Amino acid sequence: MKRRFLTMATVVAIPLIAAGCATNGALEGISDPMAGFTTVAARAGSVTGEKTLWVQSSEEARAVSERVKGLVQRKTIGPDVAVRVALLNNKGLQAAYAEIGLSAADVWQETMLVNPTVSVGMIGVDPVKTIEGAVVSNVLALATRERRVAIADTRFRQAQLRAAEETLRLAADTRRAWINAVSAWESVSYLNQAQAAADAASELAQKLGETGAFTKTGQAREHVFYAEIVGQAAEARLAARTAKEELTRLMGLWGPDVDYSVPNMLPALPKGAKAKRAIEVEALRNRVDLEIAKLELEALANSYGLTEATRYVTDLELLTGVEVEREESEEGGTETSTAPILELEFVIPIFDTGKARMRRAELAYMQAANRMAEKAVNVRSEARSAYDAYRSTYDIARHYRNSVVPLQTKIEAESVLTYNGMITSTFELLADTRAKISSIMLSLNAKRNFWLADVNLGTAIHGGGGSAPEGGEAPAAAEAGAEGH
Repeated sequence: MKRRFLTMATVVAIPLIAAGCATNGALEGISDPMAGFTTVAARAGSVTGEKTLWVQSSEEARAVSERVKGLVQRKTIGPDVAVRVALLNNKGLQAAYAEIGLSAADVWQETMLVNPTVSVGMIGVDPVKTIEGAVVSNVLALATRERRVAIADTRFRQAQLRAAEETLRLAADTRRAWINAVSAWESVSYLNQAQAAADAASELAQKLGETGAFTKTGQAREHVFYAEIVGQAAEARLAARTAKEELTRLMGLWGPDVDYSVPNMLPALPKGAKAKRAIEVEALRNRVDLEIAKLELEALANSYGLTEATRYVTDLELLTGVEVEREESEEGGTETSTAPILELEFVIPIFDTGKARMRRAELAYMQAANRMAEKAVNVRSEARSAYDAYRSTYDIARHYRNSVVPLQTKIEAESVLTYNGMITSTFELLADTRAKISSIMLSLNAKRNFWLADVNLGTAIHGGGGSAPEGGEAPAAAEAGAEGH
């Protein structure tokens, strides 16, 4: 009797033991809370040059907070520091990193077999006549397990690349925000100087008018020029504060940490523009979004194979167990007999033959293939356009720096000399001053556009591109000062 119940327990436990053996080897590493993040940090760090962290505990959060405070309490924040703070402190990026863990959990889940169902039944109540024990296992899940794990692993690699792409996007957006903020304060700094000059010209026009040497029309022209400069400076300060707030949001700062400052001047133009002879090849080799599209095609290919494998049989279960029957003997005792149970349950594909699912899988694969081909074409085009914009904005900014602004400065200086020698009139001197102000503002805008194009060139090669910079006047901002704003 004891031996027979041991036999029943063994038969019932066989599927459970098989499930445990099938999953132990596949779980190694995937259950690690940091699974996959090393790849993300390495990929993003090779492009940005900055280290990123995935914060998963209160102790790590406090350490990051202290580190951020140490970075933003400096007098001025450069572009590299701004990116470093954003990568450490932006909560949206931390939320994107959580997708890696969710995808890793999906892989972990797929490595496990479907839990078997255990059933125990009794026939007769007093005394018990028959006891049935059975374990139901999903055979189809076991047969397709390898492909399901492969699909989950591909999605996991996609999640890593998407997290890397989000990191690159945040770094690029932060660098753009820093450029816009600094350019805005540089514009305000110059407009404040222009405002002082316009104020002096307005007072001079008024005094000349009092002596009869200047017409009322001329006086009104200088007064309105001064008023316009005052209005432009006010708009520039507002734009500068707005640009700095955008930078603050990307860095995830609040409270006393927002009292940081940025420089009042963008870096000078480099001595020469970068030469990119194989820009398309470089972009095709490095673009993160193109790699994500390739993995999507791989996942759908695996899924297509899975659909084909389950085309006719969508629900296959194996039932194993024993039936123990107890009967009274003629001598007045009890006899117990044990019989094994083996049942196979499956769905008969009379109506749904799986053709619709096969067709859907084929179309999904073709759709992904065409999208990847389109992505490759777009990547080539984006790389060419980004380099054209980079090279053109460099030439334009250098033209203003080397030709337009020096010529306007020379014209103004000569106008001052001829005015002092009473050769030219006040009208000509003030007109030349206004022209110089306009040229310098255009020069500042051209320099800003170049540095934005430099960021966009990097995103065109590596991925993580955000909003393209808008043309027009440079964003403005506050008053001049050596320590920034």
